[in-house]
Amino acid sequence: MTGTVRKGRARRALRRAGWAAAFLLGLILLAPVAAWAWWQPEPKARGTATNALWARHQWVGEPHTDAEYREFADLLKVNRITDVYFHAGPFEADGTVPPEKYRYAGALTTAMEKYAPDVRTQAYLGQIRVVDGEGIIQIDDPGVRARILRTDEIFLDLGFDGIHYDLEPIYPDDRAFLDLLDATRELTRERDALLSVALEQPTLADAAQPVYDALLPRNGTLRHPARPTEDFLRDVAGKVDQVAIMTYDVSLPTRSLAGWHFARHTTATLELIGDRTTVFIGVPTYRPPVMPWAEDLEVALRGVRRGIDRLDRPPARPYGVGVYAAWTTSADEWALYRASWLPPETEKVGG
Repeated sequence: MTGTVRKGRARRALRRAGWAAAFLLGLILLAPVAAWAWWQPEPKARGTATNALWARHQWVGEPHTDAEYREFADLLKVNRITDVYFHAGPFEADGTVPPEKYRYAGALTTAMEKYAPDVRTQAYLGQIRVVDGEGIIQIDDPGVRARILRTDEIFLDLGFDGIHYDLEPIYPDDRAFLDLLDATRELTRERDALLSVALEQPTLADAAQPVYDALLPRNGTLRHPARPTEDFLRDVAGKVDQVAIMTYDVSLPTRSLAGWHFARHTTATLELIGDRTTVFIGVPTYRPPVMPWAEDLEVALRGVRRGIDRLDRPPARPYGVGVYAAWTTSADEWALYRASWLPPETEKVGG
């Protein structure tokens, strides 16, 4: 083979590589443009009157005045919050919560029953789940699960209307988590109480999970993201009364792409489990540490409404948003929420 032929082939190979790189670059540049164009029309869907709120630990751990309870109850009513997840944990490694951490829980539930009787108060309990030797609570241990159930009983005895689990990370092969849900469901049904869970946003493609497993070592943070597959999410939805999807922390560079993220997860989740359980799509009232200019409450609510627009029909069960969190939501953000999300008082969309 002559040098001239070799150089010609090399030039052709370089040209092909250049065209391929240009094509990929075009796709990368096209995505934000397409997302921007898609983002412009105003959503047609209205929000709902079934909504949740995560509330800080101080409500169970510190004393409050009667006026403070009334003020909080008024905030819940005017913003049509139906469920509040009051942080009551975290669990200790053995599945207990020290009593000194929730010494004012009874006063809280009494005040809520007095001033906001239609709002469901749930004890928000979580911890870092042991995975591949890393974490705090080992729910694979039947003894730990039994103590978790005893802790749940304590909070139900204190007047809470339900138990809200936020155990992380939860992978879609986590049999122990499903066993815990089964046992807790027996308890909550006996007590006429609710069982709810917070889960990470589902996978974009279930088929990608084996690829993650093949490429990343399964030790702690290097394992694939702890996101539920469709089958796992269906399993969980069949065992609980509510699923709150932690859709926030988008980490996308533009507001339209972040909005697409909320829309996509709203449509996919409601289509998958909206007929089986109440779904709350988590929306943030804080600025995330990564790309804070792209994600806020306005983007999230608009994205959720765009996702509802894409549904062929409304879900059979109630649905709404879960505001994260009470302690980061300003008066201006509550006003935005009411204006852009809540339906007129005469409507009861989603609940």
